[in-house]
Amino acid sequence: MLFDTMTDAIGHTPLVRLRLGEERGVEVYAKLELQNPFAMKDRVARNIVLEARRLGTLLPGAPIIESSSGTMALGVALVGRSLGHAVHIVTDPRIDPITLAKLRALGCEVHIVEAMTSHGWQSARLERLEELMRDLPGAFWPQQYTNPDNPGAYRTLADELLRDLGGFDVLVGATGSGGSLCGSARALKESLPGLRVVGVDCVGSALFGQPDVPQRLQSGLGNSLLPKNLDRSLIDEVHWLNDHEAFAAAWDLAREQQIFAGNTSGSVYRVLGSLAATAAPGTRVVGIFPDRGDRYADTVYSDEHWARHDLSELPTAPAPRAVRPGDTALTWSHMPFQAPGELRRHLLFVESNTTGTGMLALGLARELDTVPVLLTGDPHRYAGLADTGCETLVCDANSQAELRRVIQERFRREEIAGITTTSDFYVPVVAELAHWLGLPGNPAEAMATCRNKATLRETLAAAGVRQPRFAVVREAEEVAAAVARVGLPCVVKPVDDSGSTNVLLCADEATATAHAARILAVRTNVRGLPTAGSALVEEYVDAPEFSVEMFSWDGGTECVGITAKTVTDGPHFVEHRHIFPADLPPATAEEITETVRAALDAAGVRLGATHTEVKLTAAGASVIEINPRLAGGMIPELVRRAGGVRLLEQQLRVAVGLPPELKPDTHGYAGIQFLLAPADGLLTAVDGTDAVRAMDGIEAVTLTAAPGDPVRTARGATDRLGHVIARADSGPQVADALDAALRHIALTVEN
Repeated sequence: MLFDTMTDAIGHTPLVRLRLGEERGVEVYAKLELQNPFAMKDRVARNIVLEARRLGTLLPGAPIIESSSGTMALGVALVGRSLGHAVHIVTDPRIDPITLAKLRALGCEVHIVEAMTSHGWQSARLERLEELMRDLPGAFWPQQYTNPDNPGAYRTLADELLRDLGGFDVLVGATGSGGSLCGSARALKESLPGLRVVGVDCVGSALFGQPDVPQRLQSGLGNSLLPKNLDRSLIDEVHWLNDHEAFAAAWDLAREQQIFAGNTSGSVYRVLGSLAATAAPGTRVVGIFPDRGDRYADTVYSDEHWARHDLSELPTAPAPRAVRPGDTALTWSHMPFQAPGELRRHLLFVESNTTGTGMLALGLARELDTVPVLLTGDPHRYAGLADTGCETLVCDANSQAELRRVIQERFRREEIAGITTTSDFYVPVVAELAHWLGLPGNPAEAMATCRNKATLRETLAAAGVRQPRFAVVREAEEVAAAVARVGLPCVVKPVDDSGSTNVLLCADEATATAHAARILAVRTNVRGLPTAGSALVEEYVDAPEFSVEMFSWDGGTECVGITAKTVTDGPHFVEHRHIFPADLPPATAEEITETVRAALDAAGVRLGATHTEVKLTAAGASVIEINPRLAGGMIPELVRRAGGVRLLEQQLRVAVGLPPELKPDTHGYAGIQFLLAPADGLLTAVDGTDAVRAMDGIEAVTLTAAPGDPVRTARGATDRLGHVIARADSGPQVADALDAALRHIALTVEN
């Protein structure tokens, strides 16, 4: 292969079949990560540094400081120096002469701590690193033990294994920072859900409940602290080897397989041998070999080192001894592993709807045995937040870097069950965070496409999905040409707002131009996020409107139902009545569903609920927009009342990796009527609500405005003043109940 830079040469490592288990029909492979330019952590350094530069947390030329005694130091040196950064490495006396020589040759400044502190060499290095961070303003610390970009780096390793080998059954890897094994396993389980994951640790490491012995001699695995990147819920079995066994295994790996590697690879090799001897014929096993042996010439491969530490006197085991929780491993031992039962799992919400499903979702999170956490820039915007009992983290939710910082500082990775939002505006950022954390989620590109109506229009056009004629304008002067292309009347709207905000039916070019100018003048939306700076001019489709509630999961997309919608006559389009399910002939419903399925496929939606608005024209269904989230307007509540499916709960289930439950247990109809002001002015009275509550078929009456509030005729969803929900055995019965409710409720508005 030809690469432009050394950074580009990272990865693409060989996969080699080992001479183990062949006689039993077991296939054992070694992924030679030691064949990276320096070692396995080259992947980590590249991913962390490039992401930090992309997000602006590492500025050009700013110094990089990392704590490492081995391969992470070399990886940071390789990537950091190649990108023009000064690199400071904090290490301890265990660093081998070859690594030290390489670091200095690459132009790094190496700081060697002199003595262990409270948690061994690890804590001593971290204390020195904090001093350097104070002394070097603007310095960036990769934080390999806490930064999810560490395990995220191993998506490329997982991709290489799947490309080279296809399916396999067992993954074996060492555990240190938690990055390589957990990152690889998490990514692989997306394609291989039945993959068995075996972690390799060392005697004297505290990672899996063993007593900590800081004087252990193995490097590259084990830890005195519990790294935040270690996700023990991914690991099915753990093996421990002592120093004698690990060092001897490295010698055997060199003699038997001609792979000159360090003690970490040796330990993995020893476990691979055990699995090869016990696995069922046909089993495929892959081990990750992280470190080459040249760093260990004075330790693993030194007779003097063995003699100095009396390594030959340590007892060894020819096969792993089964231990139970609470037992101490002194020689090679193994144990099936489950994450601690007391582990609290959190479901993170990045902002939320201020009404409706937003607060309901926080409460439902507890039913999934998770702790709800709201990350928000302004908790005061959420009425009833305190009643949900959720944890609130106040931060700049409009900053990807700030959200990452807060999540990284607050949680260990194994404490996070999922991440989601009920707000349109934060769907793309949640997709990015889900990818960063290796959590279930949609592709960020797909969410950005759906959120930008201009991009979505272009995507659907390329896929041949029926939709209105359209034109995108970025200057008011472009509207005349857009109107000529689209025709009159036309609809002018922002490409990235929500809830029918600033959507206007325009009868002439002058009105369209003026409205586009108003849209283009808005630089930030209601949540303070920057707007796209574009407007959409599109054909007005005068046809019945529906929304299609779809749910994607496990490679498929299921139609939960179709909602019949009634909107105001214009020039503003505000939905004021929904009835679920819509009474449609089966062939029509199928045609609408297939159109929406094609649109979702084109956009790239893969997971969870979507709410797609369509109009049913004489030529067929025409897609108006895809909302890549749960329906608003209380439609999920109508779905629940009509058929028993709790869509909001299903959205939360897939966010934490559980399958959705979409089969209805009842069959009925439900509808909602929104209350709208008859005029602009001051709301002085609302009469008739008690009588409506007593009517047959009425299940809820809710007011969101009170006498004394200023109100206006509806221009968007935020102008609704309340709603009435009805349920019956047929759609016409629901409509009759809502009509009766409207006749009894009187809204008095004074100018």
